[in-house]
Amino acid sequence: MMVHEDAVPAGPAGNFLEGAAAAAWITRLAAPLAGAAGGPLAGLQFAAKDNIDVADVPTTAACPAFARTPAVHAQVVQRLLDAGAALHGKTNLDQFACGLNGTRSPYGPVPNSFDARYVSGGSSSGSAYVVATGQVDFALGTDTAGSGRVPAGLNNIVGIKPTRGLISARGVVPAAQSVDCVSIFARTVAVAARVLQAAIGFDPEDPFARSLELETRPLPAQFRFGVPSRLRFFGDTQAEAAFERSLAQLRALGGSPVEIDYSPLSEAAALLYDSALVAERYAAVRDFFDGHDSEVIEPVRGILAQGRGYGAADFVDARVKLQALGQRAAAIWADIDVLLVPTAPAHYTIAAMQADPVALNRNLGEYTNFVNLLDYAAISVPACLREDGLPFGITLIGRAGSDFQLAELGQRFHHATGLALGATGQPLPPPETLPQIAPVPTVRVAVVGAHLSGMPLNGQLTERGARLVEATHTAADYRLYALPGTVPPKPGLARVAPGEGAAIAVEIWEMPLAHYGSFVALIPAPLGIGTLALAGGRSVQGFLCESLALDGADDITSLGGWRAYMAQRTAPAPA
Repeated sequence: MMVHEDAVPAGPAGNFLEGAAAAAWITRLAAPLAGAAGGPLAGLQFAAKDNIDVADVPTTAACPAFARTPAVHAQVVQRLLDAGAALHGKTNLDQFACGLNGTRSPYGPVPNSFDARYVSGGSSSGSAYVVATGQVDFALGTDTAGSGRVPAGLNNIVGIKPTRGLISARGVVPAAQSVDCVSIFARTVAVAARVLQAAIGFDPEDPFARSLELETRPLPAQFRFGVPSRLRFFGDTQAEAAFERSLAQLRALGGSPVEIDYSPLSEAAALLYDSALVAERYAAVRDFFDGHDSEVIEPVRGILAQGRGYGAADFVDARVKLQALGQRAAAIWADIDVLLVPTAPAHYTIAAMQADPVALNRNLGEYTNFVNLLDYAAISVPACLREDGLPFGITLIGRAGSDFQLAELGQRFHHATGLALGATGQPLPPPETLPQIAPVPTVRVAVVGAHLSGMPLNGQLTERGARLVEATHTAADYRLYALPGTVPPKPGLARVAPGEGAAIAVEIWEMPLAHYGSFVALIPAPLGIGTLALAGGRSVQGFLCESLALDGADDITSLGGWRAYMAQRTAPAPA
């Protein structure tokens, strides 16, 4: 039998270091449970939310009267141990995974890792805290309505909410079994993605497991991200300002915002608690709840009790309505590649949450509740620290199977922030090549004229997923001409003998190799593609002009580049 420390109820965390750490754990193993030697996760330490079974350790779901001691590990725990990770214990949660704030536990509220006066987010509160503070490398949570994302966003860590059914939920106390997901917390996307890869595996004994073909291509360099038509921050102006900064950062990564109709997503989210769908939460613990409801704390007891009042026909009606909303929501994906939302639109103190536990908890789920109901994948990544020092996170949402594609963009976004790792103060390590993402072969091409950014033909590059790498100059061996009779005006670049040319301004663009042929096919004579020598001794494919076409062309070499020539053409004539 495994040796472990007894679970001791913790009072409200008063001391940030001692009280908070105690509240984060329900069971801390006296010695970590070692994983297999040499596996892909060897050397990593992890924790599991205490609604996930670990053999010979009580599973409480934060309800001592419910506690049972399983004989075997949950399937996901077994897979991670087999992959080499070492388990350190079980973490606190909102009771029966019913909440998004981390205060609904008899073992004590779990405070925020940056400021103990504030909520950690829930229901996977303890898992997020022990990752953010560096006690383990990653942790398992669960996510039905945002429990694997909200705590990540509020603690400056990464939270992956996988596509439903990719990770087995066998051995997990259900919250709403048809939409439950095991989630992953880590301080970097790379670690979270490695854990996800190890955790995925079809389990025929999980009634909601499935095997999907995952998207392995990264998003194109120029992508479209949806932004809800209606954004609410419930008076939290610092969260609103942080989201605006996040929009600008995603634009800098090549994204173009597209406003989407948020109403079908919002209506779907409301069904989770305001319809017969809440009966699934009651059904998950009915056998225990019907005989021991007095052992369940409020407001969890009231939420579960709601489910008793609905009949089978009510549940069917709610499922049909959800299906119809899913059809409406599907239309947004014709115009976007990914959806961007705030992970949490506001951040509350523990005192405020306990004073108004239902309304403020509902606010935290404004942008999370619909995701599992509509079968999307999601990742929450750190975005910034607000002016008050509290973390703010964004969530990237994609269609089922886009898990690693979202992770690739999430890693690029996270590493562009320059934030530290969780609450540790340690710098982010270099980004890593993520599992499952196949590298896309690319080619670089130098453009000198109408294909420059902002010029008339630049769209021929961007519509092929090309991205601007740098602005630079050729070696000093070229002359630049304005070709006569071309619309739009086009330049001719020609290499000349050493000492007879100059350095000419160019841009280097990188595009997927698969699209390069169609781009070259658009280039009209006398222009063509050849090898350009760049300043510093490098060379790259780029535009050149046949020498015969330069007869009668204006030599504009002295201007140094096409932009200067076009600026001169459009400048007003002197009076």
